[in-house]
Amino acid sequence: MQSRTHTCGELRLSDAGKNVQLSGWMENFREVGSNLGFIVLRDFYGTTQLVVENEEMMKLAKDIVKESTITVKGVVRERSSKNDKLPTGEIEVVPESIEVLGACRHNELPFEINRSREADENIRLKNRFLDLRNPAMRDNILLRSNVIAALRSAMCAHDFIEITTPILTASSPEGARDYLVPSRKHPGKFYALPQAPQQFKQILMTSGIDRYFQIAPCFRDEDARGDRSPGEFYQLDMEMAFASKEDVFEILEDVLPPVFEKFGKYDRASKAPFTRIPFAEAMEKYGTDKPDLRIDLVSEDVSGLLSDIGFDPFKDNTVKAVVISDFAESRKFIDKACAEVEMLTANKAYWFRIDDKSEVVGGIAKFISPIKDKVISEMKLSANTLVVLSAGEKGAAQKTAGAIIKTFGNLLPNHIDKEQYQFCWIVDFPLYEIGEESGELEFCHNPFSMPTGGKQVLLDAKEGKTDPLSIMADQYDLVVNGVELSSGAVRNHDPEIMIEAFELVGLGEDDVKAKFPAMYNAFTYGAPPHAGIAPGVDRMVMLLAGEESIREIIPFPMNKNAQDILMGAPGEVTKAQLDELSITITKTEEE
Repeated sequence: MQSRTHTCGELRLSDAGKNVQLSGWMENFREVGSNLGFIVLRDFYGTTQLVVENEEMMKLAKDIVKESTITVKGVVRERSSKNDKLPTGEIEVVPESIEVLGACRHNELPFEINRSREADENIRLKNRFLDLRNPAMRDNILLRSNVIAALRSAMCAHDFIEITTPILTASSPEGARDYLVPSRKHPGKFYALPQAPQQFKQILMTSGIDRYFQIAPCFRDEDARGDRSPGEFYQLDMEMAFASKEDVFEILEDVLPPVFEKFGKYDRASKAPFTRIPFAEAMEKYGTDKPDLRIDLVSEDVSGLLSDIGFDPFKDNTVKAVVISDFAESRKFIDKACAEVEMLTANKAYWFRIDDKSEVVGGIAKFISPIKDKVISEMKLSANTLVVLSAGEKGAAQKTAGAIIKTFGNLLPNHIDKEQYQFCWIVDFPLYEIGEESGELEFCHNPFSMPTGGKQVLLDAKEGKTDPLSIMADQYDLVVNGVELSSGAVRNHDPEIMIEAFELVGLGEDDVKAKFPAMYNAFTYGAPPHAGIAPGVDRMVMLLAGEESIREIIPFPMNKNAQDILMGAPGEVTKAQLDELSITITKTEEE
């Protein structure tokens, strides 16, 4: 046991009378009298109370700085004042000797260990070694380890084999910025850290591997947000040969619910089969392609009913309504929630109520009152109902309705069943979209997705018989509690179909060969149909732990500005290092 007979979370009343040796960090020392004091000793497994009862031991204990590492030999005895909140609360240890193994040389800590999560985040990250001593942080790291072990075990049980793919690879246009690594042996050329093992896992399918997975590190130079860490993240990457989306769905619907039920903050999770919602329906009904199905609110299109009531924001626009029954909150509540919607979307939310006498009151009631009976009838409204509305171009109205559902749903306990994990599949994504910046046809999600209908739908679009925007992709997203956990697809494994798909966005065969040379070449040697997905491990653990920030479940995360404050990265390097890599820095940020 490495300088200990027991851990600090192990001893019980049945151990009374035993001679033991414990090692850990001195969390606290409380002096009660000249010859009486209490030490709280903490290790990875818990805490144990030590009772100091003689002058010599008191002198020794008072000289030890908090958070020093110590080892203690002593006798276990029953505690007279028990603490039923601690597993070790029925016993205490009377030390016969205390030895400092590693002294803390700082009388002032940057934060109290047990309250580290209240400290400034940058101070926490700079002193992450102290932050991780907090039992709450330790529990998150332990949770992460257990979840990964459970995922690995489940995938192996489904006959997947774990294969690691390269970290140093070629730059590839996959949607985010690459992290580039200069080559010493090939001046002027660069490796890239993989944004995902996408091409490698598809090449594995052409290599005869039937079922592949790995807990894959991925690297993307993108900005941080609450559920996304800058720099690197991990995903449960998987791919199946001779597979359809049904095969992928079957695997994840079997693997994930037990993990969420066992390790999650809530012990309820969706059972197979998960709800499937086409993308267009999700946008129309929930205002997002990441719906939180724990909320029972939906939106409906009321443009035909309300666009000509004389209210300017509704005129010639899409109008969406979210009907909230059994509503008894105040005007102040409504205004605050509507303000939050506007903050999230930069679009206003409008409202009116049906009171307990079935009269229209509040908000835009004066515009609704002239057609009250028609509105109540067509929208099937009852007494004590709030109607919150959005208006604008179709996409903006849908997005605002989605924010209304999310905001009001989370604030109203009678409209959300929070204590569960609700999974759903979003399916039937469009293959193409018009780019916001370019104004040109672009791939909507993954250019490697198989178009629904295969080659013929692409040829029809090229000939002008169909609108390219109407082409669907055999692609799917996995969403849980309003958070996108993963994207996946049935892959486009046919080089001819791939070329046709890229030609619609203005890229020819030579471009495909140049951008994806290895994968294109592999496919020309006979590729099997294959499909896959890659749920985010960090995001998964964040949901299981009930954390708002993904940095709470990563051992050594970067901060919001993509800086590793603990290690000082990114940092400067010497001129000699740059010369060896044939790199010259022409301008620095300070200049």
